[in-house]
Amino acid sequence: MNIAIIGAGVAGLTAAYELTKQGHRVVVFEAADKPGGLASGFKDERWEWSLERFYHHWFASDDAVIGLIKEMGEEDNLFFPRPTTSIWHKGKAYPFDNYLRAALFPHLSLVDKVRAAPAAIYLRLTRNWRPLEKYTAHEWLIRWLGQRSYQTLWEPLLVGKFGDYYKQVNMAWMWARVYKRTPRLGYFVGGFQAFADALAERVRAQGAEVRLNTPVRAVESSPGGGLIVRGTGAGDEAFDRVIATVSPELLARLVPALPADYLEGLKKLKSMGAVVLVLALKRRLTEGHYWINLPKGEGFPFLALVEHTNFIDPEHYGGDHLVYCGDYLKPDHEYFSLSHQELLACFIPALSRFNPNFKPDWVRKSWLFREKYAQPVPSVNHSRNIPDLATPIPGLYWASMSQVYPWDRGTNYAVEIGREVATRAVSGR
Repeated sequence: MNIAIIGAGVAGLTAAYELTKQGHRVVVFEAADKPGGLASGFKDERWEWSLERFYHHWFASDDAVIGLIKEMGEEDNLFFPRPTTSIWHKGKAYPFDNYLRAALFPHLSLVDKVRAAPAAIYLRLTRNWRPLEKYTAHEWLIRWLGQRSYQTLWEPLLVGKFGDYYKQVNMAWMWARVYKRTPRLGYFVGGFQAFADALAERVRAQGAEVRLNTPVRAVESSPGGGLIVRGTGAGDEAFDRVIATVSPELLARLVPALPADYLEGLKKLKSMGAVVLVLALKRRLTEGHYWINLPKGEGFPFLALVEHTNFIDPEHYGGDHLVYCGDYLKPDHEYFSLSHQELLACFIPALSRFNPNFKPDWVRKSWLFREKYAQPVPSVNHSRNIPDLATPIPGLYWASMSQVYPWDRGTNYAVEIGREVATRAVSGR
């Protein structure tokens, strides 16, 4: 078959990888100048490796992407350091990435910790998440962990991740975070951009075209059967199948002929945007903390401080110490309209709270990245709201991070859904 894929992110490239293995003709259309989607990176002239625009890593349990890397013969480029992830509480960062560190956390009583243990064990061991989606994480965690544990550990995470929606997020989403996450975190030699480039090259070697800087304007049904892709830079083109790996909003714009009830369903899929300021510092900011979750109530202007070079050696970045200041926000938040310099002025003063010696002249360079579709919001019984991969238009398929539920968005689940949508497109189901 002749198949178009819109989007050269990991899902789109994985679908292309599977389809070209089976001998189908595939054209991948990508509006950006490089593959990778939300996992793509950038590179300063001083650096040996690229860095992700939005912080990324893998877990040791991410079998789908690890399996793909091995299939590609790239396993020698995959490695798993053991960084420290922490939470911020009452003016201090506390490592909180294993049971011992959780047990030693000084701001919960022994009673609180004993009460929380059975719930934590249950979430780690159960594989049946469906009963959990009937409850919000807010109500379930208060009931089983207690008010103090919830307000200290879990409420800040939910508020930071989902803002005003935090009481609507269901417990199956939280289960997925607890169930799958590991203290060992994975990375790719050269960065996630190097992984995306290797996957794109493999797809090309198997016969696909990957057209960068080629946005699609519209997708329409052809009177003679199949689909027409318009605005590709090479004129209108006909395909037997089209796989769109785009946001719900972009799908609605590309295919306005979708039925009204389907379009209405797309509009109801809520998501948070992401704003990330990346700083190249001349000195290390924190003592060994890779990731620090920051409660909104502590007054920080961002949700997470991620010191990438406490995870990956700064020698790969010309000796720069790389820090992300990141936040999840509603797409209409002022951070999406403030200038780079205005956000710098907002964020930089907070860094002295992590290191009292910090001075603004430590900042050698900075970069700002924003994306309005970054974190889907899963409400109660969310599985009922997720559109099928096959759209109502024959031959048109949609695969996005809104459909990987109950899992959190990420490249591992992009690989899974990319494989699945390739199978569905060939079978016509």
